[in-house]
Amino acid sequence: MNVETASIRVHYWASARAAAGVSGDDIAVDGPVTLDEVVRRAVALHPGTRLPDVLKVCSTLVGDRPVGSEDPGRVEVLPGQTVEFLPPFAGG
Repeated sequence: MNVETASIRVHYWASARAAAGVSGDDIAVDGPVTLDEVVRRAVALHPGTRLPDVLKVCSTLVGDRPVGSEDPGRVEVLPGQTVEFLPPFAGG
């Protein structure tokens, strides 16, 4: 059986970008995954960095939808969607 893989685009902003060392990653998936899984895979792509700590304080968008108050283990991310991690910004 031939399983076609797609990807989820992860975009890092500000200090998340600095921690990852890149502006984003493409995470290969073969179907929907949870936001927890996206975070786990993103962190695994950047071992030894501050990225895990930075992502813990980020606001998160799945597509255009803020998901900050939702349980990341229950937030479904579909192939082709974008996940954006926005750290708190100074100022206001």
